[in-house]
Amino acid sequence: MPQPPNIPQIRRYTDWLATHRGLRFEDYPALWRWSVTDLEAFWGSVDEYFSLQMRPEGGRVLAANTMPGTHWFPGGRANYAHQVLRHVAPAHAAGMPALISRNEKGLARELGWPELQRQVAALALHLREQGVRRGDRVAAYLPNIPETAIAFLAVVSIGAVWSVCAPDMGTNAVLDRFRQIEPVALIACDGVTYGQRDIDRLGVVAELRAALPTLRHVVLHTNLADTPEAKARALAQAAPCAHFEAVCARDDAATAAFEPEWLPFDHPLWIVYSSGTTGLPKPIVHGHGGTVLVGMALKILHNDIGCSYDPNNWGERYHWYSSTGWVMWNAQVSGLLNGTTCVIYDGNPGGAKERPDWTTLWRFAAETGVSFFGAGAAFYANCLKAGVDLSTCGDLSRVRALGSTGSPLSEDAQRWGSAQFAAIAANPAQHDIWWCNISGGTDFAGAFIGGHRELPQVPGRMQCRLLGCAVESWNEQGQAVIDEVGELVCVQPIPSMPLHFVGDVDNRRLIGSYFDAYPPGHGRKPGGGDLGPEAGAVWRHGDWLRILPDGSCVIYGRSDATINRHGLRMGTSEIYSAVEALPEVLDSMVVDLEYLGRESWMPLFVVLREGHTLDDALRERLRGAIRSALSPRFVPDAIYQVAEIPRTLSGKKQELPIKKLLLGQPIEKVINREAMANPGCLDWYVQLARERA
Repeated sequence: MPQPPNIPQIRRYTDWLATHRGLRFEDYPALWRWSVTDLEAFWGSVDEYFSLQMRPEGGRVLAANTMPGTHWFPGGRANYAHQVLRHVAPAHAAGMPALISRNEKGLARELGWPELQRQVAALALHLREQGVRRGDRVAAYLPNIPETAIAFLAVVSIGAVWSVCAPDMGTNAVLDRFRQIEPVALIACDGVTYGQRDIDRLGVVAELRAALPTLRHVVLHTNLADTPEAKARALAQAAPCAHFEAVCARDDAATAAFEPEWLPFDHPLWIVYSSGTTGLPKPIVHGHGGTVLVGMALKILHNDIGCSYDPNNWGERYHWYSSTGWVMWNAQVSGLLNGTTCVIYDGNPGGAKERPDWTTLWRFAAETGVSFFGAGAAFYANCLKAGVDLSTCGDLSRVRALGSTGSPLSEDAQRWGSAQFAAIAANPAQHDIWWCNISGGTDFAGAFIGGHRELPQVPGRMQCRLLGCAVESWNEQGQAVIDEVGELVCVQPIPSMPLHFVGDVDNRRLIGSYFDAYPPGHGRKPGGGDLGPEAGAVWRHGDWLRILPDGSCVIYGRSDATINRHGLRMGTSEIYSAVEALPEVLDSMVVDLEYLGRESWMPLFVVLREGHTLDDALRERLRGAIRSALSPRFVPDAIYQVAEIPRTLSGKKQELPIKKLLLGQPIEKVINREAMANPGCLDWYVQLARERA
C-alpha cells in the first residue's frame, strides 16, 4: 500500500533497508558512515530501491575502489532518457505534466508526458537520419526552455553525447568550449529575451558554424521569431538548417515505436565545463549510469523530491531557477528522472535592468503551483535587499521547500525567507519552511553536502554530508578536522565523478585538477584506518569547509582562484584573454571575494601601456570586452589601474594570495615576498585591503 506523501523520502528508504536488507541505523550519522564505508552495499541498494536495473545478474557494483579511474557496475547498462520516459504512462494517468514553462513575455506552455516522448522520438530519429551515431557529440546553444530538455533527451537516447552553452555567452567563450569537443551537429536558437530585451543570436550561430569544421548538420529553433514570416527569415539566414518545430512535428509509426538505446553503464552522457585558473575550460565527461544513480539519490533521498501519482493533487512541481550555462540546469532537468513535473523559467529573475523586480520568480511559482522552489543564494540575498514582501506575490501555499546553492547562503537571507513564509502561512505556529541548502559542483554533476528533511535547521548551515559522499575537511597537514575551516576533500569515489576530460592525454589534466594535491596514500578512511597507496588519490574540490560536531556544514567559498559568480564558474584565464586583447592593457589580474555569504565582489586590476590612463571610456571598453567575449555575469564590480601585477619568481600571477589579503588575512601569512619577482608592488594592495576593511 502506498505510504502517505508526507513521509520523507529518506525515511521511506531507511524503512526499505530495514525490511529488505535487515539494516537498521540509530541515527543519520550511523547511516552515513555505512554509506561511505560499504560502497558496494550502498550504491547497490540505490540501484535496487529505485528499480534502475543497472547491475547485471550477479554482477559487481564496484570493480576497483581507487581514484581516479574507479570502475562502477562492470557489465551494467543504462540510458538517462530511458529512465525519464519510463514515467510517461503513470505520470500521464495521474494528470501530471512533464514540463511547465514561462518566459519574460508571459508565454506559458505545458508539455504532457506523451507529447514529450513523441517529440524526443521525432528529433532522435531525425538526428539518426542525418548520420549522428553513438558516441558522436552534439552541441546546443539554447536557453532554459522545453525545447532544450527535448533536445537533450533526444541526443542521449541514441547514445550521442550532449553539450550545451547558454545564449548569453559570447562567441569566444562558446568556441573555447565547443572547439574542444568537435561536435557533428548543432542545435541552436535564433535569439533570446533577457531583461525585457530581445537579443539576436543568428550572427553567433553563423560564427559557430564557420569555426567548427566538424559540423555536418544544424537544427534551428526559432525562439524569437513569432510569425511565419519572421520564422522564414530566420531559417533563411541560418540556412542550410532544419527547423526544430518541423522536425518535432513528426508523428508516425516510427516515433510511436521508438525506444532509447541501452548503453554501457559508463557510456558518455554529456560534456560540461568547469573553469580552472589557467588554460581553456575543462570539458568534463560524465556517464549515463553514474549520473542517473547519483541524481536519483540526491533528488529523492536528500532533496525530498517525489511523486505520488495522486490524481487528487498536483503532485510534486519542482523549480530551480537556472540558465543552461550552469550545472543547475542539469539538476533541474533531472527532476524528470523520477516522474516529477519540472517548472522552468526563461529570463531575468530580477526583471529589467531599468525596472528591477525581484518578485518575478515568486509570482511565477504562485501561478504554476510550485512545491519545491530553488535558486542561487544570490537570488535570496537580492530579495532581502529589495525588501520583497511575499504576501503580495500570490498564493505560495504549495511551496514546502526552498533550495539554495551556487555560493554560501547567509544567515540573514535564510532568516528572511523563513520569516516571509511564516508570515503568509495559514497557521504560523505550525509552519517552518524547510531549507534544502546544497553544495556540490559541475565537476561531478552532484552535491557533497545538502539537506535532510528530518534533521535540525540552523540558518547559514547545510544539514549534512550526503549519503555515499565521504567528505571531510582537511587542514594543511592533510588531517581531517572538526569545527575548523579546511579543504573540502572526498576520500572515496562517487559514481558520477568524471569519466575523463575530452582530449586529456593520460588523464594529466583531470589528475591535476582534483587529485594532485593529495596523491595516493594520503589521509584515513571514514571508518578509520590508513587509506594506503593502493586506495588511489583523494579528491580535492577547491572549497573551504567546516564540519560542525553535529554533522552540519558551512561552506566558506572557493579555496582557489576560480571565479564563482552566483554559481557560475569561469577561469580567470578567460577573463584575461578578453581584457588583454585591448591594445592599452599590458597585464591584468582579477579576484573574486565571495566568502561565507558575503555578496560577491570582483575587482579587476590592469597595467596599462605608457601614456594611457584608466578613464571612464576605457573602463566601459573593458567591461564591454568581458560582456561580449564571456557574459555580463563576469563584468567586474570595480576596475583599478596598478603599476604591477604581483607575480612569483616563475612568473605566475598571485591571485590566491591577493584574494586572501583582500578578505582580511595579514600579508605575512598569505605571501612570501622572497618568492616574488616584484615584492615592491604589494604595498598598494595592502593599502587597498586596509581601505576595504
